[in-house]
Amino acid sequence: MIQIRNSFTAFLGIAAVIVLGGCAAATTTPSPKPAKAEAAPSSAPHRYTFGWSFADKESTKPRGGVTTGAPVTLQATPNPGWLAIQEPGIDKFERDRRAILAMQGIYRVTFDFVETVPLRAGYSPARPYQSWATEFVEVIEDSGDFISLQHVLVMYIVDEKGNVLGPEISKHWRQDWRYEDTELLEYQGNNTWKTVTVPASEAGGKWSQAVYQVDDMPRYEGIGEWTYDGNYYEWTSNPTWRPLPRREFTARDDYNVLSGVNRVTINPAGWVHEQDNIKVVVDASGKPLGGDPYIAKETGLNRYELIEGFDYQAGLDYWKRTAPFWADVREVWAEEVAENQPLRLKNEYEGKKVYEYLFEYADNITPETAYNSTEGKKHAKSVIDNFVITAGRPAETGVY
Repeated sequence: MIQIRNSFTAFLGIAAVIVLGGCAAATTTPSPKPAKAEAAPSSAPHRYTFGWSFADKESTKPRGGVTTGAPVTLQATPNPGWLAIQEPGIDKFERDRRAILAMQGIYRVTFDFVETVPLRAGYSPARPYQSWATEFVEVIEDSGDFISLQHVLVMYIVDEKGNVLGPEISKHWRQDWRYEDTELLEYQGNNTWKTVTVPASEAGGKWSQAVYQVDDMPRYEGIGEWTYDGNYYEWTSNPTWRPLPRREFTARDDYNVLSGVNRVTINPAGWVHEQDNIKVVVDASGKPLGGDPYIAKETGLNRYELIEGFDYQAGLDYWKRTAPFWADVREVWAEEVAENQPLRLKNEYEGKKVYEYLFEYADNITPETAYNSTEGKKHAKSVIDNFVITAGRPAETGVY
C-alpha cells in the first residue's frame, strides 16, 4: 500500500531517525554481478568510525530508530554524470554544470554524524547519529546558470515478520545552484535570514548552493568553486550558519546555530556530502554568547549511492501531481524574502509547523482534480504569512 504522509513528524520515525544498524548494508562479493544490499540483523554490533574508544559504550551508541530497509541493488555501472564530467574539450562552466547535474538519480543514502572535538571544559560528546533513506533527486529547473534539484523520499520498510511495507512517500529537501551569485540568503540565528551582497570579484567562477527545508523554507546558502584534479571533482563552500537540523532540535537545546563548511564530491558510485560543523550558542542579536559559545566540532558524512531496479514510481507520481503546488510555494517564499528583510519566522502557528499545513494541502491534490494555481498560491501565502514576523506580530522563542 502506498502511504503519503501529511505529517512530516510521523514520517521522521521512518525516514529521518532510522539507525544505520537496521539499514540495508551492501555486501561485497567477487562476483561480477551488482552488489545486493542485505538487511542487517538486529543483533549486529554497532560500529562507528571516529568513535570514542575509551568512552562508555552506551554513551556513544548511535541514536536513531530501529527500522530496517528493504534490500536494494547498487548500480553496477559508474555514475553517468561522473563520466560526463570527463568529456574532453568542454569549458569550466560546462564542467561545473555537469558536476551539479550528476547529482540527479535514484539513491540509497546514509547519514553519519559524530562529534569529534569538545570545545567546552567538562563537555562529553553527544551520542553520534546514523540514519538512512532511499530517494530520488530530480532536476526541476535548468536555465543554464541556475539549476534546481528536488529530493523525494521513497521508503520501503521491513517489519518484524519480514514483510515489506510501503512505499512511504514524502517531499524532502531542495538544493538550488546559481552561477556567480552576488546575493546570498544568510542565516543570522534566531529564526532570521538576511540577504547579503557578495562582490562580483569574489563570486566570479563560483556557484552558490541554497538549501531549503521540506516545506521550501530557507535553510542555508553558501558559495564556492568546483575544482577538478584528475578524477577528483569537488565543490567546497564558505563557512555558513544554519538552524539546528531536525536530527538535533528534537533531541537537544544546548546550542542554537550550526556553523559549517560543506563539500560535495562526485564519484563513480554517485556523490558524497561532507560537513565540518561547529555547534554554537548565539544571543538574541545573533552574536556568539559569552566567553565559551562554542560547544563542539562535528563531522558529517552523507553518501548517495546509485541503485537500480528500485520501484520509485509512486514517488514520481506524487511529484508529478503536486509539483505545480510546490512551484507556487517556492514563489511565495521568494516574495516573502524580497518583501521582508531580514526575514524572521515563528516556530509554530496554532500548534503546527509550516510543513504540516503545506503537506496536508499537497496530499489533497488528486489526479482526478485539476490543480487550481490561484487557489493553491493563495493558500500557501495565507499559511506562510502566519509564520512571518512583522510589525505588530509577536515573535515566538526557540529554534525552528
